[in-house]
Amino acid sequence: MKIATWNINGFGARMDFLKRWLADRQPDVVGLQELKLVDDAFPHDEFEALGYQAVTHGQKAWNGVAVLSRLPLSVAQSGLPGQEEAGARLLTVNVADQLEFTTVYCPNGKTLEHDDYEMKLAWFDALIEFWNARNAERAVLCGDFNIVPTPLDGWRGTKADGDIFHTKQERDRLQRVLELGLTDLYRHKYPGEQAFSWWDYRGGSFHRGHGLRIDLILGTAAVRDNLLDVGTDRDYRKKQDGMTASDHAPVIAELH
Repeated sequence: MKIATWNINGFGARMDFLKRWLADRQPDVVGLQELKLVDDAFPHDEFEALGYQAVTHGQKAWNGVAVLSRLPLSVAQSGLPGQEEAGARLLTVNVADQLEFTTVYCPNGKTLEHDDYEMKLAWFDALIEFWNARNAERAVLCGDFNIVPTPLDGWRGTKADGDIFHTKQERDRLQRVLELGLTDLYRHKYPGEQAFSWWDYRGGSFHRGHGLRIDLILGTAAVRDNLLDVGTDRDYRKKQDGMTASDHAPVIAELH
């Protein structure tokens, strides 16, 4: 089974790009973030033509998450309980009774002085409570976490410690998520390597290697133990036939 997560940074701007990627990479299940699209506007028929069922939890102009699957889906949870005012940021589905799959678009936080930073921490507290109540043996939590897990995961290393995405408070929240029986699949497979999933559009960041690893696939032990490989699909951070890429690249994991 091939699973993936991708912040597409606007569905309307990226639909053809996404369709090309699906046809090229042939993932079985994909979590998408930052759709910026209401549910009724999602073109289900176009993805059904590619063999994908889609479920969405969207909103106008901001946020929004979706799951695409070549296997039957059923929705288990739309939205993080108690965090509705923070926007459409979480979707949990059951995939053919084989996998519980949750995709998240975690709050950005903006700056340490902004109200959104405290909202981000509260959102993670709610996520911890939500995940602590889950009990699926084979489960994935993936998406854009907007946290750099360790200095190895950012181009500035320890020089960025204390900046937004790199604070102790944020990293402590992510660590508490991991302590609920989850493993960062990329870091498990490649403990000492550096790879990024997001690069700013500005300043030639992608070509200069100035990125962050903030898009993660976390899995329970049953997922981790069946991991074949995982990595960032850098080719789809580049333009394709004039189509502009998201500032995030897809992250793909292959499982037994």
